[in-house]
Amino acid sequence: MRKIALLLIVLLGIAHFATVVRCEDDDTGAIDEASDDEGADSDEEEDDEDTGTEVKEEDGVLVLTDGNFDTFIEGKDTVLLEFYAPWCGHCKSFTPTYVNIAKALKESDPPIPVAKVDATKATEVAGRFEVSGYPTFKILKNGKPVDYDGARSEEAIVAKVLEVAQPDWAPPPEAVLVLTKDNFDETVNNADIILVEFYAPWCGHCKSLAPEYEKAAQELSKRMPPIPLAKVDATVEDELAQRFGVTGYPDLKIFRRGKAYDYTGPREKFGIVEHMSEQSGPPSKPVQAAKQVQELVKDGDDAVIVGVFSGDQDPAYEIYMEACNSLREDYKFLHSFSSEVAKLLQASPGQVILVQPEKFRSKFEPASHTFPVTESTPVSDVQDFFKKNVVPLVGHRKQSNDAKRYAKRPLVVVYYGVDFSFDYRKATQFWRSKVLEVAKDYPEYTFAIADEEDYAEELKSLELSDSGEEVNVGIMGENGKKFAMEPEEFDADVLRDFVMAFKKGKVQPIIKSQPLPKNNKGPVKVVVGKNFDAIVMDTKKDVLIEFYAPWCGHCKKLEPEYLALGKKYKGHKDIVIAKMDATANDVPHDSYKTEGFPTIYLAPSNGKQKPIKFEGGDRTLDGFSKFLEEHATKLSKKDEL
Repeated sequence: MRKIALLLIVLLGIAHFATVVRCEDDDTGAIDEASDDEGADSDEEEDDEDTGTEVKEEDGVLVLTDGNFDTFIEGKDTVLLEFYAPWCGHCKSFTPTYVNIAKALKESDPPIPVAKVDATKATEVAGRFEVSGYPTFKILKNGKPVDYDGARSEEAIVAKVLEVAQPDWAPPPEAVLVLTKDNFDETVNNADIILVEFYAPWCGHCKSLAPEYEKAAQELSKRMPPIPLAKVDATVEDELAQRFGVTGYPDLKIFRRGKAYDYTGPREKFGIVEHMSEQSGPPSKPVQAAKQVQELVKDGDDAVIVGVFSGDQDPAYEIYMEACNSLREDYKFLHSFSSEVAKLLQASPGQVILVQPEKFRSKFEPASHTFPVTESTPVSDVQDFFKKNVVPLVGHRKQSNDAKRYAKRPLVVVYYGVDFSFDYRKATQFWRSKVLEVAKDYPEYTFAIADEEDYAEELKSLELSDSGEEVNVGIMGENGKKFAMEPEEFDADVLRDFVMAFKKGKVQPIIKSQPLPKNNKGPVKVVVGKNFDAIVMDTKKDVLIEFYAPWCGHCKKLEPEYLALGKKYKGHKDIVIAKMDATANDVPHDSYKTEGFPTIYLAPSNGKQKPIKFEGGDRTLDGFSKFLEEHATKLSKKDEL
């Protein structure tokens, strides 16, 4: 009996264990089923996210994407948008304020939605609104953007949004005047100063400039007196464009009582405002005390120009101011009615004095130049006086004055450690004095000293960067040609021999060039430094040349269209389609400036030194063909047909 009882206990234990195991299996299955259900729900949520239709909310701020943007915006009167980048420090700092703005506008009547867009992900929407910086704020009024450029504070932004949300709100009229042939002359002739943009509707640069130009116009319209900004569609008003020599877009010109001057200032709002504010003042600044002039002469880097007059009614003063106007970008002009200043300069009323700074004086040239001005003196004569005497016999060529003071060719440049500070002035003048000894005998050339570190790239292009000499010499010749002196211990005689050899044509130019192509019979001719003149400067042919960089994505994208263009005109013996790797070859002519890639010029048969830059946004076979039809001299409609 004891054995039977024991057996029953064992059997009952086994049965209980089996039941427990089965229950656990059932539970596990239930858990697995639950997991599967949760996974399905998760997948459905992910699918919803992928479609991008759901609009999430973070701290009261709605999150918009490329997928949900248009659906959300549709039908809404007013929406505040912030375009941000996750890594942007300014965006992160502004987050608490933006959350407060969302809360405040949510409580307005009616509530105004506040949203944010990650511009690094929602690239389609960011591109549509031309977002280029972070954070960028836009107020949408019935789907149309209103730029916000005010203070980044809760009070200012909320106030502006509530203003735009008013039922009767309308955007202010454009501050930029629209000029046509019917109102152009009347407008510019009656304006003391006005900035005019000649643009083309398809031009990408014009589109980028447009919002900045409008903002600048709004700002300048508030000045007293206001400074007007205007625009001309040069593709419609072609007579106006031709009259003012417009060949590229956008082309900006300043007009003073109808006289046109090139605009060389910045092309963004604050730069335009600052530049035009400065341009609106007189071109010459008054100087009252002799000490002011003395300080400029003692420590200055450029010629000091002072007009001395009896008063602002002096006819000579009016001539002087008119002469200064068109050159105000290139020179610093002064004028004085003071007898003290006149005495210092040993000048009489009606005279213009040009004085070189002390550091540039030498025994081979006068310290100052005097030019008399009367009411009958031509303005051009006064300007010629400035241009002729502003550069000393041997001046200091720098990146800041290169284009304005040392554009004349031939230019003889002596490179070494140029430093006019107290500790190094003596050494700097030691080498400069040797240059002066030669410069005095070659008045037809311009001589300058330049710091070797400032012009390291230029020395490299002259193949002198590793010469080992303390002083090196190069000559910038006509048409972009460069000449280098063989490395040698420098003194006046060595420099004189080199300049004499150059004058006699015995020095060969330095031209960086790839090897000449062995086969150049393709539809697109390959141009290198060595064959540039032979192909591009051929006066019997119109040549369209593309300057490219091998790494440039835009250039690679252009390649099939450009090749198709070459094939199209291959049968025209007087039309050449060409390309040049501008990173591996020198362009031996200054007229063909390359500031980005690709840069494309047409070198017409009758104007090789005045190439026409292709500024169009249509870089297609049709776009290039239209450009050639318009500008080529060797192509007629009959040829095209």
